[in-house]
Amino acid sequence: MRVLLIKTSSLGDVIHTLPALTDALEAIPGIRFDWVVEEGFAEIPVWHPAVAEVIPVAIRRWRKSPLKTLRSGEWQRFRQRLHKHSYDLVIDAQGLFKSAVLTLGLKVPVAGLDRRSAREPLASRFYDKRIAVPRDQHAVERVRQLFAQALGYRLPARVGDYGLDRAWIAGEQSGADYLVFLHGTTWVTKHWPELYWRQLAELASARGFQVKLPWGNDAEKARAERIAQGLEGVQVLPKLPLAGVATLLAGARACVAVDTGLGHLAAALDVPTLSLYGPTNPGWSGAYGRGQVHLASDFPCAPCMSRKCKYEPTREDARQFDLRQELPLCFTRLQPERVMAELQALVGSGV
Repeated sequence: MRVLLIKTSSLGDVIHTLPALTDALEAIPGIRFDWVVEEGFAEIPVWHPAVAEVIPVAIRRWRKSPLKTLRSGEWQRFRQRLHKHSYDLVIDAQGLFKSAVLTLGLKVPVAGLDRRSAREPLASRFYDKRIAVPRDQHAVERVRQLFAQALGYRLPARVGDYGLDRAWIAGEQSGADYLVFLHGTTWVTKHWPELYWRQLAELASARGFQVKLPWGNDAEKARAERIAQGLEGVQVLPKLPLAGVATLLAGARACVAVDTGLGHLAAALDVPTLSLYGPTNPGWSGAYGRGQVHLASDFPCAPCMSRKCKYEPTREDARQFDLRQELPLCFTRLQPERVMAELQALVGSGV
């Protein structure tokens, strides 16, 4: 059986799809998936044994220059690749209008979330098989349920398995002894204060831990350099491609992360990870897997699920906290000393 899978982005969403592939391969031996994914994440699907081909798509880039995309022939070549093989089924696991449009013209049954389950209800109009999946649960479980219903098998009663070979991905890093601090994320509100990262690095260094700091852009590099400045054993890494970051994570003893796609990658690689949540809800999209510890703020307005902090600090807040360095205030409930204690417990547990 050959299935065309559409799950284009983001990094976390792509990673959350992997356990569903493991379920399907276990239930239907020999099943193979061709995966349509954003070009920036195209390295990930090839790590899973159920994936036959990866079909990169560049929706993010194409939307900026649609005429250039058409004239260059990129769109036509992409469509040709979709028609290269005969498929038994198409699964749109994204549930968005942009992903549903990619199924147009494919003379194959298309399965996807129904209008009450999809993030964008309009997408369900493009599907032949509309599947109801309750929304108030973790993203990994939602995708697993979608696949099970679309392909007609009973969902295994166990924690989802990403199906990745950590030792193979770690390569020469396998068995190394270091921590990784994943300090970069997208929303401003999801950033643990830089002051706290510096204090955590000081605590880790004082306890003899080796810490590695990856980065993905100039702002993250500058922050990493400030965090590491003058601290023995705290290293700012050179810029790494996604595969290089995966190798780094796979070899780590443990990670500390904010709510970021790389935190989900660490979870997929079965790396013990302590994840910090302020405005977001780990019950819906937290790092999923074995050895994953979530520290969620119990600040009165958390989780707000907002990209912009709407909390107005009080006079008491101003007396208690440094409002220049400790924003958003929801993270003041997750102080570095508490994080260090949880990290030591995680590392010492031998998970």
